[in-house]
Amino acid sequence: MSTIPGAWRRTAAGAGLLSSDGDVVPTIFAEMSAAAVRTGAINLGQGFPDEDGPAEVLDAARSAIADGVNQYPPGRGNPELLAAIAEHQRRFYGLEVDPAAEVIVTAGATEALTATLLALIDSPDDEVVVFEPYYDSYAAAVALAGARLRTVPLRLPDFQPDLDALAASVTDRTRIILVNDPHNPTGTVFSPGVGAEIVRLAERHEAIIVTDEVYEHLTFSAPHVPLATRSGAAERTLTISSAGKTFSTTGWKIGWVHGPADLITAVLTVKQYLTYVNGSPFQPAIAVGLGLPDAFFADAAATLRRKHEILGKGLRTAGFEVIPPQGGYFTVADAGALGGSDAAAFCRALPERAGVVAIPLSAFVSAEHQDRFAGLVRFAACKRVEVLEEAATRLASATF
Repeated sequence: MSTIPGAWRRTAAGAGLLSSDGDVVPTIFAEMSAAAVRTGAINLGQGFPDEDGPAEVLDAARSAIADGVNQYPPGRGNPELLAAIAEHQRRFYGLEVDPAAEVIVTAGATEALTATLLALIDSPDDEVVVFEPYYDSYAAAVALAGARLRTVPLRLPDFQPDLDALAASVTDRTRIILVNDPHNPTGTVFSPGVGAEIVRLAERHEAIIVTDEVYEHLTFSAPHVPLATRSGAAERTLTISSAGKTFSTTGWKIGWVHGPADLITAVLTVKQYLTYVNGSPFQPAIAVGLGLPDAFFADAAATLRRKHEILGKGLRTAGFEVIPPQGGYFTVADAGALGGSDAAAFCRALPERAGVVAIPLSAFVSAEHQDRFAGLVRFAACKRVEVLEEAATRLASATF
């Protein structure tokens, strides 16, 4: 067949993976990772750690395997992990969650997000409002679900949205307001005023709030505040998170979503026909992780903040203008002063020039708003200190 019909094509188009002649092109992440292998460059493009997580969590997984926890877990998730998620939400945020009816364990946050969109979008006229730049899977999942993507650009220098622009984007056609906080790729944490406006607009237009909070324990100046804790939000909010970022276990793909039982039932109806279940021995291990002492979570954030400082210092020495992150794995820098006004071209040349790989922010931006973020580049700080120091040395000695 010369042309393969199906939803895959609109999914690829939504993700920006169709060329002008209709061919599917690799993601920028695949392209840059291949460049790292080809050139021997340090890969600060993809957001995965190069260190293992806490020993207690790894040992719990080994014990679960040895004890025979190797078959299908229950469809909603391992009861031990469901209870641990509910207790985690109560412990850190004061949220009361019923582990038996209001939580689902998923194959990472990505499956939780995709299942939620597929479950709750009902018409091609439905709209999903996101903040831009946005994590690349959002556009793909919205397109797969057959909805329209509406974007609210974040504004430099602090990557906060204009509230009037947000209000103009949320209408009676809005089915879901999708919020990523702490935010990937910018590293921003949304202000309380932004959160209040999201809830107000969702109530006014009968929209559902879906929050992606995978960096919840990796904020640098203040504790994370979930939108579900705001007055009037809990009854219309689905909160998504995962273990990968907090516990440096991105390959385990253990995520979850919690919210009102009727919304969770809708999501489960779809999710059970995607992966069905996953990661049986990893689920009780993550339950152990969620119960670790407060000191673990504080140390994880402090360690990552220090890594951002090392990376940021190296970037400034090299001539970048750095936008310090408030949370998450990534530092954004402006390469304009180094001739990087076209960030995509700059990043494609960077492995050969400096022996470092990064990702252009344009990879997270719709075509109509490319100019707003033209010279911005994202670097991952979630690597060993010695790796970041070597990357800083290479950048500082490079010729741009």
